[in-house]
Amino acid sequence: MIRVLALNAGSSTLKYGFFEATSEDERELLSDAITVDSSDSQAQALAVSEVLRRLHESAFEPQGIGHRIVFGGPRHLAHEIITPSVIADLRAEAIYDPLHLPIALDAVEAASRAYPGIPQIACYDTAFHASLPLVTRRLPIARELYPEIQRYGFHGLSYEYVRSQLGERANGRVVIAHLGSGASMAALRDGKPVDTTMGLTVLGGIMMGTRSGDLDPGVVLRLFQDGRTLGEVTDLLTNRCGLFGVSGETEDVRELLARRSTDAAAAEALELFAYIARKAVGALAAALGGLDRLVFTGGIGENAADVRAAICGGLGYLGAVVEVVATDEDAMIARHTAALVAKA
Repeated sequence: MIRVLALNAGSSTLKYGFFEATSEDERELLSDAITVDSSDSQAQALAVSEVLRRLHESAFEPQGIGHRIVFGGPRHLAHEIITPSVIADLRAEAIYDPLHLPIALDAVEAASRAYPGIPQIACYDTAFHASLPLVTRRLPIARELYPEIQRYGFHGLSYEYVRSQLGERANGRVVIAHLGSGASMAALRDGKPVDTTMGLTVLGGIMMGTRSGDLDPGVVLRLFQDGRTLGEVTDLLTNRCGLFGVSGETEDVRELLARRSTDAAAAEALELFAYIARKAVGALAAALGGLDRLVFTGGIGENAADVRAAICGGLGYLGAVVEVVATDEDAMIARHTAALVAKA
């Protein structure tokens, strides 16, 4: 067993876990999350410092530190040891994921300064989808833009973990719906990825908490024609759409469910979310040629039974088994980190 610190840096929290792990299993010793002040440019470094302080207090000395990196781009298709050139490449790719990538790299650099002799491992959400068929990866755009602009897919660490928990139940035609503040779905045939809803960026796919999901490109053009700047359009599509945008007040599904009987906007937001998700399941079932199993995971997928029921309404004709599997991205970070440290 290899001692691993798993770091999962987000815009408002830094999740972490201490593990003893192998490439196939893990034992969690401690996990928690630290709130991050997104207005402070040093926030991630301060949060990492606090994690490391707690690490020392627990007398846990890591042999490897694993980081969730959402976007690997066309040159980083597999989990890997982080080097200065990897960091430089990923900094250059931040245009595709300004929401997650700079924050994660800040955490990498802070951890590297604190433990300069410990391997730092990049665990990419996009790695799971690297074997997607060409017809899935290609977007219907000018040929010279490929392969830089393609369908990368996200939430890969979550899909990997759920697949590992399914075991033999992952055989056949399976759709996994990772529904949280960020949401996507993946189609698997005998455990191998066939398609996924997110595309070039984490803005694509189904409706999310504050992100729009797929839109007519003309919507984006119209936003620019109205005089908005790139920053304003990015903020709108990232932070003021989805459940939050349609409800007008909140993206919290618990609040929306509590209000839906008296708040028409809350009811509409939930109805639209379920409708778009239901269509996505149907589309992925078409890509698979049918559906044997529909698996829900993520904060909404695991906990909001009414939302699951609304999504499944009208899907009975598929004859699929429906189940819920709790995800654990940090456990997958620990496994991949242990595997790469063991080879180093």
